[in-house]
Amino acid sequence: MTWPLRSVTKSYTVTLILQLADEGKLSLDDAIDEYFDGVTDGSSITLRELANMSSGNADYTGQKFIEDFSADPAKIFTLAELNSYVLGQPAQFAPGTQRIYTNANTNLLGAVVENVTGRPFKDVVDARILQPLGLQSTQYLVDASRWPAPHAVGYQPDSGVREPQPDNLSIYGPAGSMLSTLDDSRVWAEALATGSLLTPATQNERLQGAPLQKGPPYDLYALGIGETDGWWGHNGEGFGFTAAVFHDNATGASVAVFMNAAKTDPAGHPADEMFRRVAEILKTS
Repeated sequence: MTWPLRSVTKSYTVTLILQLADEGKLSLDDAIDEYFDGVTDGSSITLRELANMSSGNADYTGQKFIEDFSADPAKIFTLAELNSYVLGQPAQFAPGTQRIYTNANTNLLGAVVENVTGRPFKDVVDARILQPLGLQSTQYLVDASRWPAPHAVGYQPDSGVREPQPDNLSIYGPAGSMLSTLDDSRVWAEALATGSLLTPATQNERLQGAPLQKGPPYDLYALGIGETDGWWGHNGEGFGFTAAVFHDNATGASVAVFMNAAKTDPAGHPADEMFRRVAEILKTS
């Protein structure tokens, strides 16, 4: 079965940015307005700050997006449309002063990937990551009608009752619209944590991070990758699904967890919690 990666997608998107940096086609210290116009503080926000969630950029899930989605929950949003909801919005904080996790940061990086390569994001991730790693069951997909069946239904609480959630994949873009399997995700976990698609220097730079002030449960967050008790990887959550994909470089172990439950009560991240339990067992066995 294929499952939504949700924010694990961010680790793919930032890997593309780092590959382009390795090739000298961009610098992590370039300002976003060199590639995309209209972002508040765009001349001060760097690609690095977008990747490590310290940009201060507003998220796109404001009132206008909510109104448009509510009017047509099956609408397939383009990346350009998702990014349009960010333009002109007030900054959350000055660039580099805090670390607040937002999808908009990664979607802007997706636009940079398209700008620099001149190709659609889907084609770039296929050519640069999925094909080289042989991830035949992983894809960037925005049209949920093409989601391979059978697949699970996502559930999360609504007024105390777990309710099925919409299938719309497009609302996440390069921040969360990929699908994968457990087998493929274990391969990705190792490639991500070891930096097999990057130069050693860039991978070392990738792993320089700090705790998030607001966001998913990591000990620290770096460039499109998080660290939890020595394990490196990424988790994701949205519309009734959670995912956790991590690798331990010390032991060579990889763990991938998918669950069709999100925003559980009491508050928690089901897939990440399961990953932590498995990691603890592996550490003591």
